[in-house]
Amino acid sequence: MAVAAAAALLAAACGGDAAAPSGPQVVRDSVADTLVVRTVSGSVWGGEARLVEEVGVGVFDGPPEQIFGSIRSIAIGPEGTIYVMDGQIPAVRVFDADGAYLRTLGRSGEGPGELSQPDGGMAMLSDGRLAVRDPGNARLQLYDPESGEGIATWPVVPSGFSTSTPLVRTRGDTLLTPVLMERDRDASEWEIGRQRIAPDGSIVDTLRAPASGYDPPRIEARRESESGSSVSINTVPFSPNDQSAYHPDGYWIEGISDAYAVTLLRPGAWLRIEREVEPVRVPPGEKAQAEALATRNMRRTDPNWRWDGPPIPDFKAFFSDFAVAEDGRIVVGVELAGVEGDDPDYDPTEPDAVERRWRAQNALDFFETDGTYLGRVPLPDEVSSYPPPVIRGDHMWAVTADDLGVQRVVRYRIVPPSAYGAAAAESAATASDAGAEGSAG
Repeated sequence: MAVAAAAALLAAACGGDAAAPSGPQVVRDSVADTLVVRTVSGSVWGGEARLVEEVGVGVFDGPPEQIFGSIRSIAIGPEGTIYVMDGQIPAVRVFDADGAYLRTLGRSGEGPGELSQPDGGMAMLSDGRLAVRDPGNARLQLYDPESGEGIATWPVVPSGFSTSTPLVRTRGDTLLTPVLMERDRDASEWEIGRQRIAPDGSIVDTLRAPASGYDPPRIEARRESESGSSVSINTVPFSPNDQSAYHPDGYWIEGISDAYAVTLLRPGAWLRIEREVEPVRVPPGEKAQAEALATRNMRRTDPNWRWDGPPIPDFKAFFSDFAVAEDGRIVVGVELAGVEGDDPDYDPTEPDAVERRWRAQNALDFFETDGTYLGRVPLPDEVSSYPPPVIRGDHMWAVTADDLGVQRVVRYRIVPPSAYGAAAAESAATASDAGAEGSAG
């Protein structure tokens, strides 16, 4: 049955004509040299899209190549080949687009093709080479994904500087990796830049992230000992923060989450993407839980730590982060209202255990690079924010974890409301036709 006919069938089943989405209501303005595109309401998709699982790799019990210990990063080849960096081994496992295991790249060690402490950086170059960031060996390791052999090492990564920030590949195959601009500064004053690496492994330069001038609310714990000093610095839960990312087309994206606004610093023509949304309130219970977790984290550094920073706000920041899809679209992560429920891991013998816990709900907002708001994709509870999902076209690859902590890599199809309704109607019509044929027989 054609999609159009299926959509008509769905409208009839609902008792009338289906109302066509009105599309986004947008206000455009110019402020100095910046074009502002503000979505007042609506979206291109006309509602929330859904994620439909198509392929998954990873099991609790089964073939060893399907069991993951600690997934640090994922990368996707041109034909949908899945590359999974398991930091516990450490090695990269390769699966075809249908989830069948192909081979393993690398192993633990310091020699050519070996890995020591790979972190969240992995990217595929346009010629098929796979680059893996390995700060334990102070280098990028390059692999031939077909043979599985290590084919080059680029000594560009400072030793010991591990980060969850992805390795960015530009359209011209230049790689960008985070580095400390001045390593001798106090941790509270660290500035992270991006080292640019040419396709031959040579260092081009180091870029500084845009200076927002914003000082986010923070809490800090310090401990002095004979072996040296330790420091932990975290932002206050749910507070606004300054964010930046690098677009593969060669410009920075920046934003401060005290408002729903993200600016694309495109050469010669900046674009500011805005949305009019209501802030999400933080209930007292969720606030108390966040304060308890933050305090516990600080006391790992200073056992006597007491809250010494700004209070947790009454409303959540307008967004948690943003990233760039492989096709260049802007993807903004938002935290929705928390949900309270029973803690499945509750243990009354633990002093910090609580029977009820608040669980965050998250979603992704999609925008074209001209500021057009496509719509929102709520994320299932099992989808992890780290490592970041890979988004390309109408697909998203993400790491998931179940209640037992079993990790998988799942390929989802992003299905907007109109397509989902048509597909559901077509499926229902097919089942109805089959039933009618069975009765007639």
